[in-house]
Amino acid sequence: MKKLALFLIVTTISLVGLAQSKVYMTKEISAESLVKIYKALGRKAEGRVALKISTGEAGNTHYLKPELIKNLVDDTNATIVECNTAYAGARNTTASHLKVIADHGFDKIAKVDIMDAEGDMKLEVKDTKHIKYNLVGSHLKNYDFMINLAHFKGHAMGGFGGVLKNQSIGVSSANGKAYIHTAGKFQSPSELWQNLPPQDNFLESMAAAAQSVHDYFGHGERILYINVMNNMSVDCDCDGHPAAPKLKDMGILASTDPVALDQACLDLVFNHESSKGDDAKPLQERINRQHGTHTVDYAAQIGLGSQKYELIDID
Repeated sequence: MKKLALFLIVTTISLVGLAQSKVYMTKEISAESLVKIYKALGRKAEGRVALKISTGEAGNTHYLKPELIKNLVDDTNATIVECNTAYAGARNTTASHLKVIADHGFDKIAKVDIMDAEGDMKLEVKDTKHIKYNLVGSHLKNYDFMINLAHFKGHAMGGFGGVLKNQSIGVSSANGKAYIHTAGKFQSPSELWQNLPPQDNFLESMAAAAQSVHDYFGHGERILYINVMNNMSVDCDCDGHPAAPKLKDMGILASTDPVALDQACLDLVFNHESSKGDDAKPLQERINRQHGTHTVDYAAQIGLGSQKYELIDID
């Protein structure tokens, strides 16, 4: 019996070690393919659906356009959700943010909700190494299901932005953004920039915050993740004057595992064979400079998802 028990334990551990998350991919970037990859996930968005995107800073042209996401919005009857920024710009107040959203055309295709327009609320975090809770827009409580639709690209502070950043910084209130950026030290945007922590502390705080939102939606049962790999500038959609992309568009990837999804996108970027007019090096250097891959490594370490995945081509 002892030998049998030992065999079962070893076998179980082996099977766990071999577990892979499914990541779906299409090279076609269109409104139709976005709906197609959503349906490939086999998880129907039901109830009051929040579609979390970045609506883009004023002047930015790289954000996911209304014409790209409209069919998905219609299919899921989703509300586009955002939160105000913690930096001075065109989206740091609800009124100015709504103007940018209107200028970019999002209010023409869906209802739009600035989730921290009436303040924030606390979510419990499992990993309290840096942050002790997560401050998100209070309107998050009005939704039953979330579609995390991210534009995969570079980022000046995080190295890159994908679904993990879209779910941490993106869902947090302006105060919550300051709390994550300072790794749990301050909650006021006015105290943010002079109190930046060691880089890895910030990245780990993002991972912990992303996990809290994942857990809020039924421990991942009522949330799904999509990354669109187009217009991959080294700069984020929060930059009003982003650098021109040097890397050609790659496609759309989706998963129910945010860690596997961001990892798959990083692998596509770092394994890309660059050529003239299709150069991955600037984005690779931006990610490496900010140690951006650590966000994914740490998210896996705290149990948010797996870095092992099976890439499934749906074309």
